[in-house]
This record gives sequence, structure tokens and C-alpha cells, in this order.
Amino acid sequence: MSSAAVEAEETPAAARPPGRIRARMLAAIDAAAIEIFARDGYQGATTQAIADAAGLSKAQLHYYIGSKEALYQRILQDIVDDWIAVFGFADAPQGPRKVLGDYIRRKMLYSFEHPARSRIFAAETMRGAPLLRPLMGTSQRRTAQAVAVITAWVDAGLMRPVDPLLLLFHIWSVTQHYADYEHQIAFFRGRTLGDETDRERLIAEVTAFVLRGAGVVEG
Repeated sequence: MSSAAVEAEETPAAARPPGRIRARMLAAIDAAAIEIFARDGYQGATTQAIADAAGLSKAQLHYYIGSKEALYQRILQDIVDDWIAVFGFADAPQGPRKVLGDYIRRKMLYSFEHPARSRIFAAETMRGAPLLRPLMGTSQRRTAQAVAVITAWVDAGLMRPVDPLLLLFHIWSVTQHYADYEHQIAFFRGRTLGDETDRERLIAEVTAFVLRGAGVVEG
């Protein structure tokens, strides 16, 4: 057992710092909200269902959140922030094989480890992204920077003359498929994506598929 867990067990709840209690409760609420929003969508989700999943009363839930919309926007912002950090365009000098390969790996691992978050993003996008669009400014700028990096690689002859934005769309589509259609994949394959060896094989397949299609040179 970790020292933090021992401390939590030995310290009476009433004596713990309020900040620690609040952080623990918000983490539980966020986990419950992700589960419910991914399952029911924004329109179908209710604060009662989120409270039940978090083991709280509805009144307790509303002590920590302002509204369903505010909670949903916070979850969306967390997802956007996660994906903003994924593309390492600052590593452009390492070339497309390294940077795109790492990008695909991180995207695939995110799909394997956080499928519900990806499904929330997809569902919000499919309903027109009314609450997501205002959060996408930084993501749009980062995407433009990634496009500039890919364009530079094309100009340097390190890959074939692809449309950089379409290449990103294709990578997003393939990698996020493993989250958004997790149950379909499990049905046709007859098993889940939980095995590490299996995940590594899938990452290798997707990486090779994308790099060959983009004409990324060896080395």
C-alpha cells in the first residue's frame, strides 16, 4: 500500500484538508460523468444518473458542479487539452517517420486507454459541436502548426506530396476508430483490445499503413 493510501486511511475524514476532499470528489464526479456522457450523450445524460454513478445524492453532486453543461464543458476541455499535447511538432527536425510514428502510437494508446473520452468527443462533433467549438481555438492553432511541419517535410522530399490536413484527418479517423467502435471491433475479432501484445501489433499495423501511404522515406 502506498504512503498516500496509508495516510488516507489513518487520517479521519473530518481532519483532512478540504482541498484534498474536494479534489477526490471532483475526480469521482468526472469519472462518473465520462461514463454517463459516453453512454447516453449530452442530451440523454442526467445529473441524477451522474450522481448515482459517483455514489452521491443529486444535492451532493450540485454542491460540486454548477450545472450539467458546466460539467460537460469541463470534460470536453480536458479531452481537447489531452489531444493538443499529442502532436510533437517541436520535434520536427527528427523527421516524419519518428514524429508521425510517435503521434500514431500516442493516439492509439489514448484510444485503448480512454475510449469513453473519445466517444464523447465524437458524439459532440456529430451533433454539430455547439459546446465544443468555443474550446477549439488552441487546437486549431496547433493543427495549423502541424500542417506547416508536414508541408516542410513534403518540400524537403521526406514524404510524397500529400495534403497535410487530409493526412491528419486520416490519422485521426483510423486511430480514433479503435475507441469509437471498440465494441464493433471486439465483436468481429472475438476479443477485446486489452492484451498489450495485441495492442502493439495493431499500433505497428496502423503505423506502417499510414507511413507507406504518405510515402515517408526510410531513415
